[in-house]
Amino acid sequence: MIKTIIFDFGDVFINLDKPAIERELLKLGVPDISLDMLHQAAEYEKGLISTDELTNYFTTKFPDISATDFQKAWNAIILDFPEYRLQFIEDLASKNQYKRILLSNTNELHIEQVIENMSLERYNRFKACFHKFYLSHEIHLSKPSANIYEFVLNENKLNPEECIFIDDTKENTDAAAQLGIHVWNNDPKTQDIVDLFTIKKELF
Repeated sequence: MIKTIIFDFGDVFINLDKPAIERELLKLGVPDISLDMLHQAAEYEKGLISTDELTNYFTTKFPDISATDFQKAWNAIILDFPEYRLQFIEDLASKNQYKRILLSNTNELHIEQVIENMSLERYNRFKACFHKFYLSHEIHLSKPSANIYEFVLNENKLNPEECIFIDDTKENTDAAAQLGIHVWNNDPKTQDIVDLFTIKKELF
């Protein structure tokens, strides 16, 4: 029996345009995304370097790009948060049948853009729906490393067989499944979180 639902954020609740960062950086004159750039992004996602350090890295490497333009390109991935999904999680919270945890690979600039796009009031409503709200840059861990799932399980004293983890990235759900957690690798193009209890009805 499922007792805890662990949710991803992007492309589960908030819509994303995942190719946007590379597309917008290309417009600014970044010809391709190097392994070193990916490393910087991964370090930033875990909060191991600051927003200034990430921005300075790119503007030093590409002097024609301003800090403002870089950050705008970086945040182009963040789209809207439909109200019906906020109502879904608020309804779920009001019933209080399951422990609810958010587990998101989210960096500081992106969460600032999320709040700007959806408003602080709606963001606070969303955050209040969860018993725990884990953002990778705050806990210095990121998916799909096993240690982030072990951290959540241990800190909340959870039995993995009583948990379901929902994420749109298959390598993230695969990693969780290896620890015995039930998973749903949702397809944001064809599936919606509000249909959780229909699509995964065999678990509930």
